[in-house]
Amino acid sequence: MKSSSDDVLHEMTETLESLAKKGVSRRDFMKFCTGMAALLALPASFIPKIAEAVTGGKKPILVWLEYQDCAGDTEALLRVTKPTVGQLILDILSVDYHETIMAPSGFQAEKSLRDVVENHKGNYLVVVEGSIPMKDDGVYCCIGGRSAVDLAREVCGNALATIAVGTCATYGGIPAASPNPTGAVGVKEAVPNATVINLPGCPANAENISATIVHYLTFGKLPSTDKLGRPYFAYGKRIHDNCERRGHFDAGQFARQWGDEGHRQGWCLYEMGCKGPETFHNCPTIKYNEGTSWPVQAGHGCIGCSEPSFWDTMSPFYKRLPKVPGFGVESTADKVGAGLAAATAAGILAHGIGRAIKPRKEEGGE
Repeated sequence: MKSSSDDVLHEMTETLESLAKKGVSRRDFMKFCTGMAALLALPASFIPKIAEAVTGGKKPILVWLEYQDCAGDTEALLRVTKPTVGQLILDILSVDYHETIMAPSGFQAEKSLRDVVENHKGNYLVVVEGSIPMKDDGVYCCIGGRSAVDLAREVCGNALATIAVGTCATYGGIPAASPNPTGAVGVKEAVPNATVINLPGCPANAENISATIVHYLTFGKLPSTDKLGRPYFAYGKRIHDNCERRGHFDAGQFARQWGDEGHRQGWCLYEMGCKGPETFHNCPTIKYNEGTSWPVQAGHGCIGCSEPSFWDTMSPFYKRLPKVPGFGVESTADKVGAGLAAATAAGILAHGIGRAIKPRKEEGGE
């Protein structure tokens, strides 16, 4: 009789062989597991455990719901290439419903969703993309003749856990911006009894989506979160803290016009409206497009899209930070920058004077 370890090894071997047929080598797979461990701030000793969790056991069932959205989060996920969604995610998960990528349509598609809810209650994961309109009984977003809020309450309410991806699904996003004509809200507000983890951003970073799922597969639970339901591994630090332009902020070096000398030299974009000092996200470390770049690196300030009500509280986007409660950086930036610049100048001057005086003292001593 086979032992449980033999079964796991067999399942891992089968999965790796399946991935190999799709062009994913064992080396690529281990690079993926290593990257997930790093993103989740886990030591290297967890890499084998992640590999085992990802390849072993029965595939978790996942359904992906889209409501008031631009499909940006789906598009971001589909463009992941290390490995691709088709090569890896679909080998790890049983994606039983996703309007954008599933083969069935119409009644057959809705039957797939209904079968999951009825036959796997409490044992499936849900990803929600897009906000949920609550006004006028939710008539502003309907799928298969049912309102988004009705569907979300049934599907998310009976799920093991729900991952809200993108700012619309987490806080209501742009549809919820003033005057919010459809009464748009995030998943947790629409379905208070659901277990929800929030991955805001426009779009959500596909690396963070993958890491959240991998954490669940590895530990059997969702990662720990902040008071807004965001995982600490992705939203535990301000963008400002890890920004490559932070040194220029501290030195009081700011770009003040697009294309000016400071902008061309990569100086801080705070004066141009960057909301990095008030935004929590790991954009500077994970980046986008396979780690190629992110908005601030490309020369555009952060617009704070991973924060609640960012469209209202963070605008105008090309002016200095408005007075968002709880931070106050807008009142100290000039003092910090100017103060450090003055201190630096004074230090340089003192250093220069010291160098000029020292030889004279030495001469006098001789």
